[in-house]
Amino acid sequence: MPSMRVEALDYDLPPTLIATTAATPRDSARLMVANRETGRVEHHHVRDLPSLGVFKQGDLLLVNRSKVLPAYYQGTRTNTGGRISGLYLGSPKDNHWLTLIESRGNLQPGEQITLETGADLTLIESVGRGEWLVEYVGPDDTLTLLSRIGQAPLPPYIRKARKAHDQPEITPEDMARYNTVYADQAGSVAAPTAGLHFTPELLATLDNMGVAREEVTLHVGMGTFAPIRVDEVNDHSIHQEFISVPAKTIRAIQKTRTHTGRITTVGTTTVRAIESLPAELDGHADSGFVTDTRLFITPDNGFEYRFTDRLMTNFHLPRSTLLAMVAALPGVGIDRLMDWYRQAIAQGYRFYSFGDAMLIV
Repeated sequence: MPSMRVEALDYDLPPTLIATTAATPRDSARLMVANRETGRVEHHHVRDLPSLGVFKQGDLLLVNRSKVLPAYYQGTRTNTGGRISGLYLGSPKDNHWLTLIESRGNLQPGEQITLETGADLTLIESVGRGEWLVEYVGPDDTLTLLSRIGQAPLPPYIRKARKAHDQPEITPEDMARYNTVYADQAGSVAAPTAGLHFTPELLATLDNMGVAREEVTLHVGMGTFAPIRVDEVNDHSIHQEFISVPAKTIRAIQKTRTHTGRITTVGTTTVRAIESLPAELDGHADSGFVTDTRLFITPDNGFEYRFTDRLMTNFHLPRSTLLAMVAALPGVGIDRLMDWYRQAIAQGYRFYSFGDAMLIV
């Protein structure tokens, strides 16, 4: 079978359908429900989930509890006074950051960037695509510093669109709205966006219906949203992300399978976490499972889903690994997925991180 060409993951989206603000309230976002067996597509809202007949007692809802860091920061080039903006991507070792830096001038190794609260960064080496390894020196640990000076790491397309409309690129409210209501494990630099639509009230309603809910942790990195830049999808070098699946979640998966319940994963990050589990779960039912995953799911690389019966997900960027992952679901395929996207565009659905959602059943 020939490998999928990246052009198959392309589509045209009117700029007016790119969501620049989150739906308020969260569960007022629209929800396209696509049935793989019948081919039927219905249009609802996320708040309608309990009444759709999709969930029953004994089903399992899996969510990603990772919390988005206030990873977007600004600073000053110490020698020139020029302003920079940065995105903290992680700490490969103590007092060192991997960070994306935007600057009008060329940055050089050894250069210093001054941050607020008496902290600074020393550039060590460029690692490509605007990313730098830097040394951090300051009175606070990294997370404390980011909590003081950082802002919500909104995707560049949202900030650009807001700026074009003379709106603030980032607001104080964005930090809460770019996190799920159940997020409590800090570590992501981008949101697990499908979960943004749930409210405590909606979750309580599903709980009362007998739908079990368990959590995984996958810290979302920028690689999740990076476009595929090679001609053939399977030639793409997939990114690595940290995952943790607690023992309680593994036991819930086993119980659901034993009692013929259905597993609904909320978001592609949750899919990546649970589908990275080893074939034999018994050995982790008491200890849980922690690893760094490079799982790459495409329609033609031989991957077979094991734990994802249904998927709730947002509408994804063209040429992304996330589109390939969704297309790989049994009964979907790229042609059917692109048809659903065309229908969503025709119906005026809002796309991307702050956009609407689809439920594939």
